[in-house]
Amino acid sequence: MKLLLVAINAKYIHSNLAVYSLKSYAKEYADNIEIAEFTINQSDEEVLRGIYRRKADIVAFSCYIWNISMVKRIISQLKKVCPQVKVWLGGPEVSFHAEDFLRQNPAADGIVIAEGEQTFLELVRYYIEGRASLDEIAGLVFAPGARTEADIRSNNTKANESDKRASDNTDIVKTGQRRQLSLDSLPFPYEGLLGNAGVLKNRIIYYESSRGCPYSCSYCLSSIDSGLRFRDINLVKKELKAFIDHGIEQVKFVDRTFNCSKKHAMEIWSFIRENDNGLTNFHFEISADLLDNEEIELLSCLRPGQVQFEIGVQTTNPDSLQAIHRRMELGRLSENVRKLRENNNIHLHLDLIAGLPLEDYASFEKSFNYVYSLKPHQLQLGFLKVLKGSCMEKDCARYGIVYRDEPPYEVLYTDSLSFDEMLKLKGICEMVEVYFNSGQFSNSIEYLEHFFDSPMKLYESLYNFYEKRGLSGLKHSRIKRYEILLDFFHELMLKSNMSDNSSPSSELFKELLIFDLCLRENLKARPPFDIKNRNREQIKRLYDSFRNKGSLIHIETFAFDIRAAVLTGELIPKKQAVIFDYDKRDPISNSAKVKFLDLS
Repeated sequence: MKLLLVAINAKYIHSNLAVYSLKSYAKEYADNIEIAEFTINQSDEEVLRGIYRRKADIVAFSCYIWNISMVKRIISQLKKVCPQVKVWLGGPEVSFHAEDFLRQNPAADGIVIAEGEQTFLELVRYYIEGRASLDEIAGLVFAPGARTEADIRSNNTKANESDKRASDNTDIVKTGQRRQLSLDSLPFPYEGLLGNAGVLKNRIIYYESSRGCPYSCSYCLSSIDSGLRFRDINLVKKELKAFIDHGIEQVKFVDRTFNCSKKHAMEIWSFIRENDNGLTNFHFEISADLLDNEEIELLSCLRPGQVQFEIGVQTTNPDSLQAIHRRMELGRLSENVRKLRENNNIHLHLDLIAGLPLEDYASFEKSFNYVYSLKPHQLQLGFLKVLKGSCMEKDCARYGIVYRDEPPYEVLYTDSLSFDEMLKLKGICEMVEVYFNSGQFSNSIEYLEHFFDSPMKLYESLYNFYEKRGLSGLKHSRIKRYEILLDFFHELMLKSNMSDNSSPSSELFKELLIFDLCLRENLKARPPFDIKNRNREQIKRLYDSFRNKGSLIHIETFAFDIRAAVLTGELIPKKQAVIFDYDKRDPISNSAKVKFLDLS
């Protein structure tokens, strides 16, 4: 008997904690269980072929909003080529409305609902040893086809009418609720795998030290889980040490609110500081308003780039916060984010959600501008997803929320936000991804902000420019994005009656673009908007004098004060050279270290 656990990830670099955790918990049957990981970027045929060739008797899929459409297609085709294979599903996308899913997808034999480790173990035991009936395994929803022949014969001998109905060909059976496990009972899911270069090398490793969440945000499935459980801190430290010792590049904690327990968070942050290998990065999802000065002081001692934080702000609208049952002290959050930003050793990723109840376009713009002013390294603009089983699913009628029928169930419009406005926000989101989150245009964009009433107005204007020029939806090279930004600047100047395209302000903006380009890479070829009148002999002399220091460097000369332009928006002539040192990059921004030389 062979069982195949299938993970279809969003990207190759991702790993799937669920399948590794299931296999490790069912370790007594490890010889019977294999794991197969694919991505949604592969074709259905490729995934189907990969599953078919493993010749499993049971195939179990881990299901999420990003892969459920593909899973449904795959299991339909799998049942056609392997009708005898039992197909089981698990994960948040199928744990709610499970009966409806089975009726609509007859290729699936059953679903493991909610927390799955113990249920999966008993399911494996049922198929391999026949030591129980499916009806006796808590946490299952299954169709008649899920049963083995022995189980069918056993049920048919029972006189109880409910048992007869359970084995009827038209009925779907739901067993009792599974009690939650102690996290200390779970084995380390990556035991014996970290040294295997072919399995987890160069991939993000997901890890959990707690389950549950103390908050009740209506859009999140964690809000319906009861209780908050922590893994024993000594087990956590032992497992984190394994990641560190094996040089894993990134460990991403999936704890919903990592710092909800100060003691738990402080112990882990202290441990990774004391055992730093100079390489491993740890990702945490935190509530910044919970941090106190003691925690911020500890965090300031971490190696730059050792930690990154994802901080969900979601909205600054108090009515929306109340509608989604979210507790947040915005003032304290802002103060703490600014303190973390000043320390400049932690990458800060702040989130907003568009389409929340009671938030219109103007309100979202206020939220955007407020969070933008905190100067995160990345600003993620998400769109409300009405997840199956969430409290938000029940609140849609109340707030006029209309969303897509298919995954990822994203909001189309609300009573407060029209579909036109939602499309505009989608375009703004794309501009933020390209021109802010990439970190490739930081000085050029900061300079442009001086010419707009608010940051969001800048990205809205960029989106409108893309739409007018027919640039949206196309793939553009990095250099092309710089050229587009220069064209946008020229149009901005003409609209503002500032000057024409040959003016010094145009030359300044070209210098800003060159500066941003050189921050990230040692230019091998000059861009189309190259700076005029560059003194190449002077650059060569400077390069010769600094080259002896052994660093990989690049030198550019400029006619304007770059730093003053970015900070004030003013055009100040100043002859200077900038040395870009690529061996000394900023671990947070990945930008080269720069040194300014006054040539005047």
